[in-house]
Amino acid sequence: MSTVASEHAFENIVTSLPKPGGGEFGKFYSLPALNDPRIGRLPYSIRILLESAIRNCDNFEVTKEDVEKIIDWENTYSKQVEIPFKPARVLLQDFTGVPAVVDLACMRDAMKRLGSDPNKINPLVPVDLVVDHSVQVDVARSENAIQANMELEFQRNKERFAFLKWGSSAFNNMLVVPPGSGIVHQVNLEYLGRVVFNTDGLLYPDSVVGTDSHTTMIDGLGVAGWGVGGIEAEAAMLGQPMSMVLPGVVGFKLTGKLRDGVTATDLVLTVTQMLRKQGVVGKFVEFYGEGMSELSLADRATIANMSPEYGATMGFFPVDHVTLEYLKLTGRSDETVAMIEQYLRANKMFVDYNEPAEERAYTSYLQLDLSEVEPCVSGPKRPHDRVPLKDMKTDWHACLDSKVGFKGFAVPKEEQGKVIKFPFHGQTAELKHGNVVIAAITSCTNTSNPSVMLGAGLVAKKACDLGLEVKPWIKTSLAPGSGVVTKYLLKSGLQKYLNQQGFNIVGYGCTTCIGNSGDLDESVASAISENDIIAAAVLSGNRNFEGRVHPLTRANYLASPPLVVAYALAGTVDIDFEKEPIGIGKDGKEVYFKDIWPSNEEIAEVVQSSVLPDMFKSTYEAITKGNPMWNQLSVPASTLYSWDPNSTYIHEPPYFKDMTMDPPGPDRVKDAYCLLLFGDSITTDHISPAGNISKDSPAAKYLLERGVDRKDFNSYGSRRGNDEVMARGTFANIRIVNKLLNGEVGPKTIHIPTGEKLSVFDAAMRYKDAGQDTIVLAGAEYGSGSSRDWAAKGPKLLGVKAVIAKSFERIHRSNLVGMGIIPLCFKPGEDAETLGLTGRERYTIDLPTKISDIRPGQDVIVTTDNGKSFACVVRFDTEVELAYFEHGGILQYVIRNLINQ
Repeated sequence: MSTVASEHAFENIVTSLPKPGGGEFGKFYSLPALNDPRIGRLPYSIRILLESAIRNCDNFEVTKEDVEKIIDWENTYSKQVEIPFKPARVLLQDFTGVPAVVDLACMRDAMKRLGSDPNKINPLVPVDLVVDHSVQVDVARSENAIQANMELEFQRNKERFAFLKWGSSAFNNMLVVPPGSGIVHQVNLEYLGRVVFNTDGLLYPDSVVGTDSHTTMIDGLGVAGWGVGGIEAEAAMLGQPMSMVLPGVVGFKLTGKLRDGVTATDLVLTVTQMLRKQGVVGKFVEFYGEGMSELSLADRATIANMSPEYGATMGFFPVDHVTLEYLKLTGRSDETVAMIEQYLRANKMFVDYNEPAEERAYTSYLQLDLSEVEPCVSGPKRPHDRVPLKDMKTDWHACLDSKVGFKGFAVPKEEQGKVIKFPFHGQTAELKHGNVVIAAITSCTNTSNPSVMLGAGLVAKKACDLGLEVKPWIKTSLAPGSGVVTKYLLKSGLQKYLNQQGFNIVGYGCTTCIGNSGDLDESVASAISENDIIAAAVLSGNRNFEGRVHPLTRANYLASPPLVVAYALAGTVDIDFEKEPIGIGKDGKEVYFKDIWPSNEEIAEVVQSSVLPDMFKSTYEAITKGNPMWNQLSVPASTLYSWDPNSTYIHEPPYFKDMTMDPPGPDRVKDAYCLLLFGDSITTDHISPAGNISKDSPAAKYLLERGVDRKDFNSYGSRRGNDEVMARGTFANIRIVNKLLNGEVGPKTIHIPTGEKLSVFDAAMRYKDAGQDTIVLAGAEYGSGSSRDWAAKGPKLLGVKAVIAKSFERIHRSNLVGMGIIPLCFKPGEDAETLGLTGRERYTIDLPTKISDIRPGQDVIVTTDNGKSFACVVRFDTEVELAYFEHGGILQYVIRNLINQ
């Protein structure tokens, strides 16, 4: 048992965990054995950080001082102290997983070039990669949709999939779950989540970082997990501790129970709005209170899933009897569940509602009575803009009237009622503002929850019985997060009603929620674009930023799966469900929302009889066996990857080309031009699009020059393994607003020296070729949205040296640091506008030239060539981040460290 080596600082608290029938489960680092009263007051989520620090304490990467900081959390959390954290495992999906494996392969080459052993580059903790981001809804509303979409997925992505298959054998400790298996977070919940690890007889809590912001879903299972950038995940795989600021923990008390007809989705949209208002960025949220026993594990997972939308690092639900029941339901063995319970009870990490509750300390408190939650949706452009269902019609009309913004489309009064008639496959169809053209049951947030999925089936059944049907020009789809969903929908007999309403299964993956919604029918697409119709998508997803779901749906609403079916039947979001009928039934009678909405009791009965442990067992026993298409991919057996220079999917990135053993030191920024000038809320979707490659873009030009047909462009997300495509796709979002363009929308900028209007890529290359530095000026919440390492890698390849913003999203800031880009914040109350900056100046950042002279969070002066100067805060938040900066980035730091070991 090498992990408990003799020099370990805390070997005196290693304790045996006996099995009830004799023998032992293993040994563990016991928190109660520290006999420190402060530990009893720690939130459960902080106890997990504490155990990890104790177990990994080597007095180098993790010190006794770090352990003390965590034990003293009540006094230290407010002081922005930094702690190291080593997660137990790493989770990847294919969009972010491909570039991670590309980087690992590239690091092996760099090791070899620098005369060291390439096989030092290997994951030291388990890495699970689930291929779920590549399937698109090319075919919908047909029995063979799932097969057809999978064939297209393999045609498009054969090269990427073969590369991942190579990685699964070339690297140790890497499991790849093949395409067609499910969505990463649902597979994590139902199968990959360990809750407690037993490694060579040492027991410890499961914890995970993932390269997808919704990794937080696993928090619903009592496993500490959150999203990080791909760059940080690679470092965690290679055994580097993650540096994090010890977070405050918001205690969120739940009381009461949900009213009849209210879903987990309504609850999560309510919680999201409450926490957004409270401001929880960078904090953990921990749920407690008597309302917890009323929440199924799937409901908890839905709430935990949307942590990125409310801005918290985690939305954590400690393990209790509900968790143990779910583990049994999902086919985990009785022995495993017994070990989990014994360990967590022995280490004071289990919540037992029959015992008197300990008083835990939280940094602030919130409370929600579950009975006050009402049915709602969120939109039309942001996940935290909640609209109660009863106000939806009024809100929609307000959005049509209001000026263009998060809640406005500025449609003139006289045009709001216009009706467009168009031919659709031999029949006459019509479109108005607010008509639904996409209705998708999609996304890990909701498809992991049997009550809302079976609820959707019941709505479809009641509608079929009453003679209602969804109009054929609405693109309907159902993409479950695991094969288990199909099994229980078939067992319940409800899948056939969903099929009748057009909700055939289109694939097992993220689909519409990440913009893989496929094309709309040509007649519908031209009716929308030629008449400037504000068409709507309704999806059971977690993000609805502009331009994400589909380029032609300008209004996008998040809703529960049963509501998705209801809106598809109504055909519009411009409806008051309480007062207006959804449609006319078979006997000519009006059918109302209340006629098709199931009661909680009806749903619970179907869940009880249809969701069975054997379904989980049989689904996951077969999961790594793959499918015929995956198994036919042939891959080389070498440990070094042989790069194909002609590949447009997998390309060797230039990060380590001229790397030497000596760190380059801080990078000066002198007389830099402003490449882009932004306002608030620029998301990673703006910086690094994941959707379609627009036909006039620099990326399209690059692909056409290499003989790729337009129909084979695929999405940016699928080409993240090619830095040439991704650099050209950086800042290429069609809806991006760059203030240098004076009101024009789109991915262009002004090349300041000549005044020419160019694509962002072309302008950046011009500056680069002339040896000129560039920076980006931005507003608040820069980099919010999905965790995308390309949102940092792309600007790096464009030559951006620094970003000056009012505030940064957590993951994006650390990704910038990881790529060696300097993040700077304006002083409170200041921004480009108040300082009178036009973006046409040249900027010099007065950063010390020696790394030892820079302190985390210090002020630096920025001066312009027209005599302005202002102070900014350097957002290197920790000493470790300064070390990354000195080395030119985190991966260079890791390579030099591994060679020197």
